[in-house]
Amino acid sequence: MTLVAGVDSSTQSCKVIVCESDTGEIVREGKASHPDGTEVAPQEWTRALDTAIVAAGGLDDVAAVSVGAQQHGMVCLDDAASIVRPALLWNDTRSADAAAELVDELGGAATWADAVGVVPVASITVSKLRWLADVEPQNADRTAAVCLPHDWLSWQLGGGTDPSTLTTDRGDASGTGYFSAATDSYRPDLLSRALRGRTVQLPRVAAPAEQIGETRWGGALGPGTGDNAAAALALDAREGDVIVSVGTSGVVSAVSATAAHDPGGFVAGFADATGHNLPLVCTLNAARVLDATATLLSVDHEELSRLALSAPSGSAGLVMVPYLEGERTPNRPHATGAIHGLRLANSTPAHLARAAVEGLLCGLADGIDHLTEQGVTVRRILLVGGGARSRALCELAPAVFGAPVLVPRPAEYVAIGACRQAAWTLAGTREPPKWSQAPADRYEADPAPAVRERYSEVRDLTDS
Repeated sequence: MTLVAGVDSSTQSCKVIVCESDTGEIVREGKASHPDGTEVAPQEWTRALDTAIVAAGGLDDVAAVSVGAQQHGMVCLDDAASIVRPALLWNDTRSADAAAELVDELGGAATWADAVGVVPVASITVSKLRWLADVEPQNADRTAAVCLPHDWLSWQLGGGTDPSTLTTDRGDASGTGYFSAATDSYRPDLLSRALRGRTVQLPRVAAPAEQIGETRWGGALGPGTGDNAAAALALDAREGDVIVSVGTSGVVSAVSATAAHDPGGFVAGFADATGHNLPLVCTLNAARVLDATATLLSVDHEELSRLALSAPSGSAGLVMVPYLEGERTPNRPHATGAIHGLRLANSTPAHLARAAVEGLLCGLADGIDHLTEQGVTVRRILLVGGGARSRALCELAPAVFGAPVLVPRPAEYVAIGACRQAAWTLAGTREPPKWSQAPADRYEADPAPAVRERYSEVRDLTDS
């Protein structure tokens, strides 16, 4: 039996899964936590990876490994390959003003959309580099190379010491703001603009399933990718599949043959891990909206679902706009959450629970609309992520989305996608290996357009 391993280095933790390469059957797994915060020393990711590898029984018998990881994080290295400063994560909003400045400098959102398919917001790496150049110029001067979390971990797995050997893939590179998925090339002019004229080394962009090296255990090292592309690979997503992932962030994405160019900046023109495109809409607030509401009501998630499902559709006019940490789509990094329509009749835990779930879903439904405006066809909707464990979210989603929803059984899809990429790298074939797909539950409900109409009435009545 040949074994492969996949890594999911997410915002909150690192997961390692070991699978059988021909079937995808999970053999063993391990996990370790990451520090809280919106900036993290990359060495903490390495520590967590090492801990998770041990918990997963080691990699001595593993033939190939790939890494999937959170996107956009800014990892800066100096000439001696030392970390310059803690990495800014995707959910760090201090670069919001820098993003707006970059958009204006290049002539507006449409110009950025044409250039790289991505309009800078606080989460995008190019915005963080402008922030670095302006706020920490000494650190910008020290920076000789810039990479992403998955690039860093792949480099560590391969025993890298020279930044010139850093490697990425087009899926992760497409989220930086200085790589175009349409042309498969970096835009060094945009990178230099962000850094106020400074130049830095960037990772080489590997081909899908290319072996980029060997691990210190002697296994093949796959190119790795960003978390959303890894999840799409695990789900074997094809054109017409819309993936709605409810994790720390909320992500709506779809496999497409053409690159997205959204001048409004709602849809990012990302790439996937197979050579296609992955137009994507990302919100800053997702599963933690459910966490926060459960905490507010002093209930667990099972009771939160029971409460939400006991209230009427639309919560009798009560609406939650869940911008609890600012928002990325729409681009309102300084926004706050808001509750509208509070009356005596709907001032109950059940109504608030329902409003939280419906508000979260409405934001994701807006993302689906933005994708269809870019020509994406919705054949089926796949609901995944930690939030998909919420019974209320699953049961209310088809009414808000206006379409049936398939919920694959809970699994570590990013790590599984990385496993599948590792198996693909090992096989050296043109297409990824055919693995059986996890069974999915189907949820259907009559569409409830009034819920979204009411949400749209109050969505913009919030701080920006």
